[in-house]
Amino acid sequence: MSKVTTEAYVEGVLAGNRVMLARTITLVESNAQRHFEQAQAVLSHLLPHTGQSLRVGVTGVPGAGKSTLIETLGLKLVQAGHKVAVLAVDPTSSITKGSILGDKTRMEMLTREENAFVRPSPTGGMLGGVARKTRESILVCEAAGYDVILVETVGTGQSEITVRSMVDFFLLLLVPGAGDELQGIKKGVVEIADAILINKADGENKVRAEAARTEYNRALHYLTPAIEGWRPRAYTASALEDAGIDKIWSAIESFQEKMTESGAWQARRKAQLQEWLHTVIAEQLKQSFYAQPTVQAALPDLETAVRQGKLPPTTAALQLLQIYKTNQ
Repeated sequence: MSKVTTEAYVEGVLAGNRVMLARTITLVESNAQRHFEQAQAVLSHLLPHTGQSLRVGVTGVPGAGKSTLIETLGLKLVQAGHKVAVLAVDPTSSITKGSILGDKTRMEMLTREENAFVRPSPTGGMLGGVARKTRESILVCEAAGYDVILVETVGTGQSEITVRSMVDFFLLLLVPGAGDELQGIKKGVVEIADAILINKADGENKVRAEAARTEYNRALHYLTPAIEGWRPRAYTASALEDAGIDKIWSAIESFQEKMTESGAWQARRKAQLQEWLHTVIAEQLKQSFYAQPTVQAALPDLETAVRQGKLPPTTAALQLLQIYKTNQ
């Protein structure tokens, strides 16, 4: 990877070369220090060519049909003249640190399209089901000319606030349940959704899907909208039957138009950049902290003392932070 020059990465991405696009995202995702430094140089060159896409986050319970919905929507968008990039985030095992990365298999038809790019990435154990470098990957795809970025998240019931902080529109996907319409999704996720889509509204599920839509619309009426000037609504769709997909995309386009007119779109983008800054600072400080030899030397004994109840966790943390500051 290091043999490829920064200029080659930049030129390849700007030319829309999908092979170089994939290699650039691999560079961005690498944890190696030499790759990190080159990735930042590449991103600096690409930055003037970013920011023009519509970024949509799609989350939901496992089995809600996120991949099928995204493929169906992606194919429609490509046929309508859009260039679509899908950043599909797979869960990373906390034990093996490995991930399935099977989204290309699940979106086989979409991957065949010349104007589509599907990229599975492991979450890296990050809360919120979002790959650690998803923000950078979005920028790279935008620079390559993709005007619609679809981010599929794990949807394991974890906090999805991270997703909301990097997309323009946040879509929560659910399926008709047997009485329990929340299906393990926390109320907080519903509160930050810009729309709810009841998927798999086909066959015997149609009646239940409509009932769920009515119930959610009633609940959404009493919730404070995630963004001023937009009232989230619940919709039904069937990705398999290609029903309701056009309606949800129309809602997303309507959202973009209204938020752009009010200035909320630009304000949200700026706030997201500021939040990204603080996220990177926290990440780098954490890495620096645990990499410091004096901290590594003191940590095992303090961890033992905490586990044995001999030292409050707060006291141990403050001691470690003092050790870190003293040896900076």
